[in-house]
Amino acid sequence: MPATRRLIAVVLIVPTLAAVALWAFAWPAARTAPRDLPLGVAGPPAATARLEKELAGHEGAFEIHRYAGLKAARDAVEDRTVYGAVVVTAQGPELLTASAASPVVAQLLQQAVGRQAAATGAEVRTVDVVPTPATDPRGAALGASVLPLALAGLAAGAVVSLLGLRGVRAVAALLGAAALVGLVAAALAHSWLGVLTGDWWAEAAVLGLSTLAVGSAVAGCAALLGTPGIGVVSFVVMFLGNPFSGAASAPRMLPEPVGAVGQWLPPGAGTTLVRSVSFFDGAAATGPALTLACWAALGLGAVVLGARLKRGTAPDRPAAGAREPALVA
Repeated sequence: MPATRRLIAVVLIVPTLAAVALWAFAWPAARTAPRDLPLGVAGPPAATARLEKELAGHEGAFEIHRYAGLKAARDAVEDRTVYGAVVVTAQGPELLTASAASPVVAQLLQQAVGRQAAATGAEVRTVDVVPTPATDPRGAALGASVLPLALAGLAAGAVVSLLGLRGVRAVAALLGAAALVGLVAAALAHSWLGVLTGDWWAEAAVLGLSTLAVGSAVAGCAALLGTPGIGVVSFVVMFLGNPFSGAASAPRMLPEPVGAVGQWLPPGAGTTLVRSVSFFDGAAATGPALTLACWAALGLGAVVLGARLKRGTAPDRPAAGAREPALVA
């Protein structure tokens, strides 16, 4: 009977995991579309009113932000307040994009604004304010780095837990592993591949913090829940955090509430923070940095708490050389 139950469990669990994986990865990809995508509009009120009306016809695709002129709109793009901006000038419409924030969104804006301008006989001039590196024009390398960093964090937390490290030793191991992962990842992505172009040490710190957030969560859950805690965090990170991160497109391109949920998980927050530090001089970095810091702090706190709870419940052992009362008698 136990063997039969295990057989039934395998037959049921494997298809369930496959269905969940397909849902988590395929559904957001199949429903990728702009949803309240922040877009700036600047220029004379009479000209921008018509443009805003045309953009509003996309049924909630864009969230319009109004700016006084070209400089204000450009600053908003560089500060990551908007993904792009349409500036109406005497020479015609000008589209400001930031492919470093999302090449997919930059291409989408070019198509949407270009079609509207073509209907009126105008020609749109596109300016990429914050372009992607020449070595990674499509941002594919940055999107592909989400999974390896998540795996590194999962491996660090699992190894610390399975080796029986507790308390301060576990915290030291997690910090050391995350720091080394950050240095190695920055050396590969920045120094070798050239897909990151910001401050080297800041990028290493962000990559290390992303690894620490996952690793400490794994070790913390394992310290409180035992070995099943590793599986719980692994499921959340791999089946939710990775596909919901928006690394391949943008959080505002994913179905609701997938985009918002992904930014509260380490893979999504880490990707957003890497983009801010590497391409935008740290603009809009506070939110994702706090998210990763909370994950790391809670995870490390759980590691310390789990060690104290185990010490408190451990049975008292007789001192070396001591004899049982019955033997003494």
